[in-house]
Amino acid sequence: QVQLVESGGGLVQAGGSLRLSCAASGRTFSSYVMGWFRQAPGKEREFVAAISWSGTMTVYADSVKGRFTISRDNAKNTVALQMNSLKPEDTAVYSCAAKRSSAFNSGTYYGGYDYWGQGTQVTVSS
Repeated sequence: QVQLVESGGGLVQAGGSLRLSCAASGRTFSSYVMGWFRQAPGKEREFVAAISWSGTMTVYADSVKGRFTISRDNAKNTVALQMNSLKPEDTAVYSCAAKRSSAFNSGTYYGGYDYWGQGTQVTVSS
């Protein structure tokens, strides 16, 4: 069982930055692929970014590529999402997720996550 708690959301002006953090419980954090997802009002949840077990591999949605950076610290059981050059369309509830997977590819990191956090609100004003 893994429990995930996000923090760092808030209100920011367009062009600004926020850093989200996700703290995980458990002693096997390094065995999970970690991902960030977001859901805007009236829209389906969408993939934002994912990171492999050691952090050597990352993948991003096209909409955030070049602006967001995902990272993890296995010693602290945390995963972060640095968000720069924020746009109003980035407004959403952001959630982190954990997935047991022996592979890191397009067949695994886009979905099928086992554990989810409750999410943190990010609002970008124009």
